[in-house]
Amino acid sequence: MEGVEHRIVKVNGINMHVAEKGQGPVILFVHGFPELWYSWRHQISALSSKGYRAVAPDLRGYGGTDAPDSVTCYTCFHIVGDLVELLNTIAPDQQVFVVGHDWGAIIAWYLCLFRPDKVKAVFTLSVPFTPRNPQMKPTERWRAIYGNDYYICRFQEPGEIEAEFAEMGTETVMKALLTYRVPDPLMLPKGKPFGHSANTPITLPSWLSEEEVNYYVTKFNKSGFTGVINYYRNFDRNWELMAPWGGCEVKVAAKFVVGDVDLVYHMPGMKEYIHNGGFKKDVPMLEEVVVMEGVGHFIHMEKPDEINNLIYDFFHQFD
Repeated sequence: MEGVEHRIVKVNGINMHVAEKGQGPVILFVHGFPELWYSWRHQISALSSKGYRAVAPDLRGYGGTDAPDSVTCYTCFHIVGDLVELLNTIAPDQQVFVVGHDWGAIIAWYLCLFRPDKVKAVFTLSVPFTPRNPQMKPTERWRAIYGNDYYICRFQEPGEIEAEFAEMGTETVMKALLTYRVPDPLMLPKGKPFGHSANTPITLPSWLSEEEVNYYVTKFNKSGFTGVINYYRNFDRNWELMAPWGGCEVKVAAKFVVGDVDLVYHMPGMKEYIHNGGFKKDVPMLEEVVVMEGVGHFIHMEKPDEINNLIYDFFHQFD
């Protein structure tokens, strides 16, 4: 991408690859699964042209950033620690704007919960803040609702899904994940992930080109999937570690956007939580929830112009 600077920053014991462009107030873009800094390409270009410094790291385990071997090195504290040290390096003594999608949204909410002093305002896509349920571990709940073929349940056994992905090939896996845009839960039955064979052709949508997919494929061929899937293997560990924050509110100005075809929006109880007061209770400074019709999970790539405008309009009021 033209004008994007790339560098390696030492944070929290690892080397983190960071892409950035522009001058002005910092916007930290935090990507999700199975993505990279590159998923924010449209936002980096647009927001840097409007007077912001767009900063988009590859999270640990992804792309050009180190991928520690141990599963336990991917807790919410490790990931947030990486970002806090990154901010201490690139924007010392400053509050920054934060944008997160998917896992990046989860991490953005954790960042706001742990270090609200670092965040001027947060804009999240796809995944709202969700309070800790003290009665049941996350994987137990998902297994009870969806069964063992649910993708998060399939991700729990180290090495198992990686072997299946290797058999399918990185290109097929990336295309299957990035083009998934139905509201039903993602199921990965053994021997037939995504419900079709590895040879089944996958048609790309208009907003995703072969060239763009190839960028992801090249990076994931080098890094593999273990580091990125380790995030999911820490859901229950995060649940245990987060007990001291049970019942805490997120006290940062926030805006949330989701597509109405996003599988997250259709998880049991999610719409009720978002629209019936639960979300606002947990995030009292939540300014607005936007539901975009006919839009799927990768909303920032599918509708870049609309998302860019929403981000700018929200953050601009704090300048």
